[in-house]
Amino acid sequence: MNHPILKNALVFLVVLLIGLSCSNIEEKKMHDKKYPMAITMWDFSWLERRWPGAGYEDWDKALDELKERGYNCVRIDAYPHLIAVDPEKEWMLDPHWNNQDWGSPAINIVQVQPNLNEFIAKCRDREIRVALSTWWREDTARTAENIKSPRDLANVWLATLKSVEAGGVLDNIEYVDLSNEFPHPAWTPFLPKDFDLKSEQGKEWLTEPVRLLKEHYPDLKYTYSFAGVHDAVDNDHWSELNFLEPHVWMVQYTDFYKIVGYNYAPFGGEDYKKMALYGAKTYYENPEKYLNGVRAGVKRAAAWSRQTGLPLGTTECWGIVDYKDFPLLEWDYVKETCALGTTEAAATGRWLYIATSNFCGPQFKGMWRDVEWHQNLTDIIKSAPVDSSILF
Repeated sequence: MNHPILKNALVFLVVLLIGLSCSNIEEKKMHDKKYPMAITMWDFSWLERRWPGAGYEDWDKALDELKERGYNCVRIDAYPHLIAVDPEKEWMLDPHWNNQDWGSPAINIVQVQPNLNEFIAKCRDREIRVALSTWWREDTARTAENIKSPRDLANVWLATLKSVEAGGVLDNIEYVDLSNEFPHPAWTPFLPKDFDLKSEQGKEWLTEPVRLLKEHYPDLKYTYSFAGVHDAVDNDHWSELNFLEPHVWMVQYTDFYKIVGYNYAPFGGEDYKKMALYGAKTYYENPEKYLNGVRAGVKRAAAWSRQTGLPLGTTECWGIVDYKDFPLLEWDYVKETCALGTTEAAATGRWLYIATSNFCGPQFKGMWRDVEWHQNLTDIIKSAPVDSSILF
């Protein structure tokens, strides 16, 4: 083939075919892109808040609305300690608080199975993945306190995963968070009061249960969630975890709560009175100061990820910790800090799971009703770049 026109035509055809092939590959890559996922926390609310008007009485409606807002993963309490004893028993639970709108503000009765498997199946129908976690909700018999060792922790989760598998929905589990905000005493009633995360005992609790669970379910991903960043802890502590799940808020990096006078109090209304009077006022007096606090939290968490070589997931974030629909509590500044945190985290390339706040549920109407706000942020999350070295 010496004819120059034919030779040039052949070269052009080859280049065209290569270009089309590359285009198809890139299109397939975008179609197959799974991470970052837009995740929300529905904690124990998914099961406990089912009275009329509580937000989760109609799972189909709540999940359709979650899908509409662009989320494709939800983190819920699986109540593993209750499943391990009797998955279909009706358990009476004491309220953890009446100040907050997560879960039940009064004594309540729940039945974990078959509700858990039914909820997971409804999520699967909508292509919403499920992350299993637990807050160790306290039943009246204090069943969680039967956990005495890392092996006990593994065993209650093993019973839970077998129960989910028996229901035919294990394939829709995205990951398992063995304990919420470990080792916060509010959420780990079984740990000794002098428990030290940095100690060898701390390392044992973080590694042994995951190691045991991987023997039975090696394809699942495992983590613990944490109230903040633990970058001073030895990296060996995280050796069995697939990713780190720090909860990051602006109030950890600023004096916002101190100025407002807000203190964590599970019962009583005095602190929300202070938030109503001084919350928005404090923020708008110096918004850049508090937005910089958001940036500082994201930056530190990303540095922790690089230090350990592990990816991140964050399901509780980015502004204030506690909020609700209440007189004189406005949502605009809460949404502003949360939007910044979401976009800053997405830009780092270190997060595989990104939430927009810890108020992303139907009971928080002031935030839930702003559909466009959610859609804009979930679009940013799902299109964000990810460092290839941290992909599963």
